[in-house]
Amino acid sequence: MNVLTLDAGGTNFVFSAICDGKPKAEIIRKPSNSDNLDLCLKTIIEGFVQLKESLDAKPDAISFAFPGPADFSKGIIGDLFNLPAFRGGVALGPMLSEKFDLPVFINNDGDLYAFGEALSGTLPMINRELKENNSSKQYKNICGMTIGTGFGAGIVHDGKLIKGDNICAAEIWATSNRQSPDYNSEEGVSIRAVKHFYSEFAKISISDCPEPKEIFEIAKGKLEGDVRAAISAYDKLGRYIGDSIANIITLFDGIVVIGGGIAGAKELIIPGIDSELVRGFKRLNGGNNPRLNQKVFCLNRPVDRAEFVKDHGRKIKVPYSTTEIVYDSEPRCAYMFSDFNTSEMISMGAYHYAVGMISAY
Repeated sequence: MNVLTLDAGGTNFVFSAICDGKPKAEIIRKPSNSDNLDLCLKTIIEGFVQLKESLDAKPDAISFAFPGPADFSKGIIGDLFNLPAFRGGVALGPMLSEKFDLPVFINNDGDLYAFGEALSGTLPMINRELKENNSSKQYKNICGMTIGTGFGAGIVHDGKLIKGDNICAAEIWATSNRQSPDYNSEEGVSIRAVKHFYSEFAKISISDCPEPKEIFEIAKGKLEGDVRAAISAYDKLGRYIGDSIANIITLFDGIVVIGGGIAGAKELIIPGIDSELVRGFKRLNGGNNPRLNQKVFCLNRPVDRAEFVKDHGRKIKVPYSTTEIVYDSEPRCAYMFSDFNTSEMISMGAYHYAVGMISAY
C-alpha cells in the first residue's frame, strides 16, 4: 500500500511517502505559512502533488498528523494555537479528498507518533531483544510522548490506537503535575520551560535567557554561562517528565518512549526523571508508599537495558502435579528516549493508521 504522509508543525511541513511499510520518496520540507490560510492550504496541496508525482504507482491514501483541537474523524481542523490561520474550523480532510480523489485520514501527532513506535519502532525492538534473551515477557502497551514546543502523547494497546470517545485520549499536556500543581504539565514539559527554569536558577530575565540548545552547551562547558543553572534547568525538566511518566505507567502499565526536539539533551534530563520515579507518597500514619508498583528501568542506560531484557522467570510446580510453569514475579516497566527519528515515526504511524482504516472497510 502506498500512503502520502505529512508531519504538520507550526513552522514546517514535512511530507513523505510510505510504500509497503518503508519510506519511498525523498522527504519534502516546506514552510507552514501558519498565519495565511490560503497560502498554507496551497502549500499542503503542492507538497502532496510533488509526492504523488515522485511515485511509480498511484497512492492509496493520504494520512497525516495535524495539531488539535480538531474533529479528526471528519477531517475538520479547529482553533489551533500554532497554526492561527485555521481558527474558526477548516474542512481540510474533505478538501484534500476531493482534490486527490483519495481517502484522507488525519490524526493527532502524539497519537501517530505512539502508533509508529508501537508498530515499527521501539516496541517491536524491545520485544525482539526480550525474545533474543529467552525472556517470557512481551509488551503490548506503549505510550509515546513528544516533547518540543508542546507536550503530546498517544497510547497503543496490542496494536490498537486508543483514541477515546472524542479522539482526545492521552491529552497529557493538560494533566496536573506535582512539581507545580497550579500549572498544567506542558508548562514544565516543553522547550520554553527549559528557558524559564534557567532564568530562575541563573537569576536573569527571560528576555536575556539563551535558547535550550545553548543551555545544554553551557551545561556541557562548551559555552560560557551559569553551568549550575543549566544543569539544574534540565534536571527540573526531568522531574516534570518523571511525574508524567509515573502517572501514565500507573494508569496504562507499559513502555514509555519519548521523542521530540528535547531528546538531544537526554543525558541531562534522565537524572531528574529517575529522582521523581523513586520519590514516594506520604501515608497518614507517617509511613511512605512507593510511587509505582512496578520497577521502572531507563533503557537508554546499558546496565538497565541488559537487566530489563534478560529472563527473570523461574519454574514453579503446579500443586499436586509434576507440571512446571514459568513464573515472573516482578512487575517491570521502562522508559526511554527513542532511538528513532520522531518525524519518521509519525509518518509510519500515519501509514499504519491508513492501512488499518482501509482494511476495516
